[in-house]
Formats: sequence, structure tokens, C-alpha cells
Amino acid sequence: MNKEFFEAVEALEKEKGIPAEYLYEKIQAAIIVAVKKDYNGKDVISCEINPEKKEMRVELHKIVADPVEDPDMEFSLEEAREYKADAVVGETILIPLETKDFGRIAAQTAKHVIRQGIRDAERGQMMMEFESKQQELVTAKVQRIDPVTGNVTLEIGKAEAILPKGEQVPGEEFTEGELIKVFIVEVRTTEKGPKAMISRTHPGLVKRLFETEVPEIYDGTVTIEAVSREAGARTKIAVHSKDEAVDPVGACIGPRGSRVNKIVEVLGGEKIDIVVYSEKPEEFVAAALAPANVLKVEVLDEEAKSCQVTVPDHQLSLAIGNKGQNARLAARLTGWKIDIKPESGFYEG
Repeated sequence: MNKEFFEAVEALEKEKGIPAEYLYEKIQAAIIVAVKKDYNGKDVISCEINPEKKEMRVELHKIVADPVEDPDMEFSLEEAREYKADAVVGETILIPLETKDFGRIAAQTAKHVIRQGIRDAERGQMMMEFESKQQELVTAKVQRIDPVTGNVTLEIGKAEAILPKGEQVPGEEFTEGELIKVFIVEVRTTEKGPKAMISRTHPGLVKRLFETEVPEIYDGTVTIEAVSREAGARTKIAVHSKDEAVDPVGACIGPRGSRVNKIVEVLGGEKIDIVVYSEKPEEFVAAALAPANVLKVEVLDEEAKSCQVTVPDHQLSLAIGNKGQNARLAARLTGWKIDIKPESGFYEG
């Protein structure tokens, strides 16, 4: 192996951040596999690379035999004594292979292994980059927009990820070069390398935005207990304060609505209802139906988590919401089945 080979590996370590040891290990293993083919794949080859001395040693291991039954693994005493004068039957002799014996194979193998090693290491780095950001909010740069599928290719750090049409907020449009916020839902290992599942519709996106904008959430004074979302339309978020002196809803709204308004802006005008979480289902369900006023919450079946809610007649449509959205989001937020009745209907029944 010439000096250039070792210099090339060292350069790759600096440029790509791939450990030279990793590449040498891969090259050693690949050369052994390649040279073994000349011996019908039998385990008779060893390879050692010494970067400090800029040397590579490939050796053939042969057993001295009489008679010779397997020429791939054995050779005669006469042949053995060409390499070791006092060789005896049963001894294993190490025969150094000249570069010309494997030089071409080694060079091709090394090139292939280096290419593969770079790919593997880059995938590994991508995996680490994505995994460190799993369940996190990240800023991504729009690279390409597929005119047919509507999928958007994003640049996240040194990695690329696809934002599928189904994970985009209905109606939103992107331009190449634009910076957008996305939520990394999970990271999977695939045959083609790590794949990050990213979303703009996931409730986790809203949760992380509140953590970014509200210091009381970031420091743990205020906790987000539940989020339900219909992306592009409305989100409900339930918050709780560990400090009685801190109003959790007020903290999330911010002075003159500054904090929540920033989040609404990032979400393209999506409406956000912030409600106080309670362990008492009656209180939590009543709060979750905001902006409607609730007169009464009656638990019908605690095990099945079903309840009946009474609202003033004029607030019935507000409680149910457009196409049932408000009631649907409240049910998801609380985990309760909610049956909404108007005040007059309730008393008549």
C-alpha cells in the first residue's frame, strides 16, 4: 500500500469526520473477503494495516501436511521449507503475499469500501443528527417542491427530509429557500438510511412552539397537560401551573397577547384556545368547551368516560362549533365523550 492511500484515508477523516480506524477496519475485512476468493472462500487470509508505519500486511495461512488433502489450506513439507527451513508437519506457516498478488483487488476493494464507508458514516451522522432532534421543533430550509405530489424536500442541518403533502397544513404554500418550522415526529432506520418522519400538523409542533415562546413553560412552572389540534383551523391546549401565583393561561397569552400571537403567526392564523387543566373531569370538560360558557357537567359513566354538558340555548352552536369542531377538539383534549344539551331542552326532558 503506498503512502497516497494512507493520506487519502486521513484526508477523508478530516473532511467527512469519518474515523480512519473505521475505514481501515472495513478495508481489512473487505481485502480478506476479496483475496479468500482465490482459495475458494476458505479462512486462510489475514490482513493488518499499520497507519503509523504506512504498511499493510496480507498473509496466507497454510498448514504443513503429508499427504496434502486440501490444497487451499495445506501444502507439502517441501513447499513449506521454502518459507521456513525447519518447518514440520502439522505446523501453520504464514506466507506474506506480495502486493502484485493482491494489489489490483486491494485497490478496487479499498475504493469500494471507502465509498461505502463514507455512505455508511454519513448515514450514521444523519441518524445521530435526526435522533438528537426527535420529538423536537426544528427550523428547516425549503429545497424543492414537487409539483405533482406537493411533497416538500427540506434541508435540516446537513440532512434532507421530506415533508409529505399529508403532513402540511391545508392551504399553506411554500417557496424555495424559505425557512419553516417542522416537528420531527420520529426517526426510522430504512435500507436507504435514516428517515425522519416530519410534520407541520402534529400537535407536538404547537406544544414545542409554546415551550419556545413561554418562559414559564420552558422552566417547568407551567406544564402543558394536553393538546388537541385540527391543523390550519383550531388547536386547544390545556395548561396547569405548579405555582399558585402564576396564571397558566395568562402566561401563555403573554402581555397584550404577544406570546400566543407569535405562535398563531407561525401557524398561519390557526385559532388557539388555552384552557386550565383540572383533574376534576367536570371542571376540565367545562374549560375545554371554551369559548362557550357551560352551565353544568354531569358525569354519566366514569369508567366509559362519558358526560352530559348543559349550555345556554344561545351558546349551543358555539359549544358544538363549526361542523362539530369545538366539541370534537374538547373531547380529544379531555379524553371524554361529551353530549351537549341546550338549557331549555335539558329542563324539558
